[in-house]
Amino acid sequence: MLKSLKDKSGSYILNNPLVIVILVICMIILGWIIAKGGLFIAIGILFIPPILIYLNRLFVKPQIGLYTLIIFGFIAIGLNRYIVGLPLGMSIDIFLTLTLIAVFFKFFYNKANLSIINTDLSWLMLIWFIYSIMQLANPEVLSQKAWFYAMRSISLYPLLAIPLTYLLFNKVKYLYILIYLWGIFSILGTLKGLQQLYMGPDYAEQRWLDQIGGLTHVLFGQLRIFSFYSDAGQFGAAQGAAGIAGLIIALNIKGLYKKLFFLIMGMLGLWGMMISGTRGAIIVPLLGGMVYLIHRKNIKILILGGFLMLGIYGFFRFTYIGHTNAQIRRMRTAFRPSDDASLQVRLDNRRILQVYLKSRPFGGGIGSAGGWGTRFSPHGFLANVATDSWYVQIWAEQGIVGLTLHLFILAYIFTKSSYLIMFKIHDPELRGILSALCAAFAGIMGANYSNGVLGQIPTSIITYMSWVFIFISPYFDYELRKLKAKP
Repeated sequence: MLKSLKDKSGSYILNNPLVIVILVICMIILGWIIAKGGLFIAIGILFIPPILIYLNRLFVKPQIGLYTLIIFGFIAIGLNRYIVGLPLGMSIDIFLTLTLIAVFFKFFYNKANLSIINTDLSWLMLIWFIYSIMQLANPEVLSQKAWFYAMRSISLYPLLAIPLTYLLFNKVKYLYILIYLWGIFSILGTLKGLQQLYMGPDYAEQRWLDQIGGLTHVLFGQLRIFSFYSDAGQFGAAQGAAGIAGLIIALNIKGLYKKLFFLIMGMLGLWGMMISGTRGAIIVPLLGGMVYLIHRKNIKILILGGFLMLGIYGFFRFTYIGHTNAQIRRMRTAFRPSDDASLQVRLDNRRILQVYLKSRPFGGGIGSAGGWGTRFSPHGFLANVATDSWYVQIWAEQGIVGLTLHLFILAYIFTKSSYLIMFKIHDPELRGILSALCAAFAGIMGANYSNGVLGQIPTSIITYMSWVFIFISPYFDYELRKLKAKP
């Protein structure tokens, strides 16, 4: 009977009574499951086929996992405002793990070239991760659960994302896929932010503001725009990085439509940064632009760029032009420390931390400060002192030893990246794109001084992948030269 069914197709199979009986039994079982489980189970069943298809494609082509990682890096936190109760913040962990499993099975029979991940970048991330593991022995640690949650964004994500990017994104086409995905979601991010600014938050965003977000995002009656990002600080810094990167890529990429796309990315990115009301984000395009000018190795352009930077500083520091605009007025306080009461509070907090950490070279333990500290050890000292800055958080939780190691790693990555871009890459378009990535990273390092940017998605994922693309860029350069050499 089974053999006869294989020979048939389409609706003819339904002529077999056994097939009808099986279908009826399946419908009865599904009906009973939905009746018992309700609408939630019914929706879950509907999602089973696309999930199975996705997993099938992922295990055939593990690169899909990294694409998904980038996409969810942008939308996961925003979706949490609409789908309450689902731990979408864990989606990064899920897709990293699934991609790792897919790579394992992909290369189970086909031997992978693991030598490609044997690089200084991978070893640095391993050292940083080992230091995080050693923090479990820190006698100041108040909660191992807090350590687990906080450690993921600090050291686990780069440890996993960087080798996976080496293995799966080791061709120049993936660099272009990254910058286009970055551009698309950055443009959408600013458009969503403009909707919040001019039309107001929607029902889910308003609920978030009423429950928790309003404390930091409604200041003097003005809404700080957060788009679909975790908060206005992340939105502002991420859009500042996208803004300077988009403009640099537009200057260097070939093709009118490509230039137009990245020009839109750059302009909307800077606009998004301005409406976020995040004062510290202004350092991102300023520092990033200066890095790009240095990469150009042109003294005249560098001097002109320096005058432009001075002009921007003078505009915010010494004039009141546009002061009636709430966003410009808030940005201006970043250039006038005496007018910024919150800066004085931050400096006071850092003086408090300096006394506390004087006898604690390894800090108070990962997860003891910030949101995780408030959640898991609310009575701890660090949970009651705001860190704000990424560097201050590393200092508070991992001590001067951890901060020194972390700054060394970042400085090494930036220095080697700049060296490769300036002296090892010959293709002008590739050099410009890589310089854009490095400039954005430099800006993020500057923004880390006032906000915890590097430890948040999507900035962290984009940054880690950017590091790999820059470090592997000599191979890309060779690949492009071979393509151009073909008749």
